[in-house]
Amino acid sequence: MIEGVTWAVLAGLMLGLYALPEKYTKDFKFENTWGLFFILTMFFVPVIASLTLIKDFDSVFGAVSSEVLLKMAGASFLWGIGVMMWGKAINHIGLSLGFSLFIGTVILIGSILPFVEEGLPETRTFLTIMGGIVVVLFGVIANGKAGLIREADKNEITTEGSMLTGIAIAVVGGLLATGFSYANAVGRPPLHEAAQAAGNAEWVTAIVVMLPIFVTGGIVMLVYFSWQLTQKKAWNDFKTPAFAKNLGLILVMAVFHYAASALFAFAAYKLGSVGNTVGYAIFNTTCVATAVVSGIITKEWKEASARARTYLYIGLSFMIIGVLIIAFGNSLAS
Repeated sequence: MIEGVTWAVLAGLMLGLYALPEKYTKDFKFENTWGLFFILTMFFVPVIASLTLIKDFDSVFGAVSSEVLLKMAGASFLWGIGVMMWGKAINHIGLSLGFSLFIGTVILIGSILPFVEEGLPETRTFLTIMGGIVVVLFGVIANGKAGLIREADKNEITTEGSMLTGIAIAVVGGLLATGFSYANAVGRPPLHEAAQAAGNAEWVTAIVVMLPIFVTGGIVMLVYFSWQLTQKKAWNDFKTPAFAKNLGLILVMAVFHYAASALFAFAAYKLGSVGNTVGYAIFNTTCVATAVVSGIITKEWKEASARARTYLYIGLSFMIIGVLIIAFGNSLAS
């Protein structure tokens, strides 16, 4: 159990930190940076990792029914749409509230969704895990409140119509993004069996599972950012002397993002019978907590009022306590 929690926390740390290199890119518009990032993290990195690390690649995927792969593809496609909508929500309501609403929805629904496929654990375990998730959600709400106060202090609150639109987009995007959790819950058991039959190590299953999820979700990103680059006339911005440096930084982002997701899949396996629920909650909560702490360290909250910082610290405390309760719930299942 401890090993699984450790891997889930490490995955969340990596996801919370993966975007830091973006601060050091030059001469790129938003569309250049993130368009290139999604090409690398959704296609280049997972394909190279899969072809390099999966023994008997063809037989592993050939042994799994088309029904399972189609379920994974459909859920992953929805995940891709959800992540794209998250970016749009931030344009309406800002990073703090957009992040909190999106991840809050992801944690709540994405942690419950595997129960649809795997069935409910015994009552005490279920109630303990759900209690931990509720505590986490209080933390996410407090974090969002801190962001709203900070934006109000800086006179950055958007119009009411834009706010309501942004909230709706963030929540719907979060709902769709839970497709990642469902795809992992559906695909992991048969893909693990096929990978083991081909003589792969246990950890390789995480690489196997991520390939159909990332490639299918990446189709959405490919279409969206190609359109955005055309709309913003940003294709020529790739022709910059800083391209090689930017490519290196964005490749680091892509590797961290992919590795975080693969580690989550491995953690879910190590956590046992309720691993998808527990792992997903710990993974996303750690990601939010890491983003909050990194924001504090990089002085994003330096000019925020004492009231805003108080909500921020309360939110962080609730998220940590919630993760401990969820981990305890997993120990009950074990």
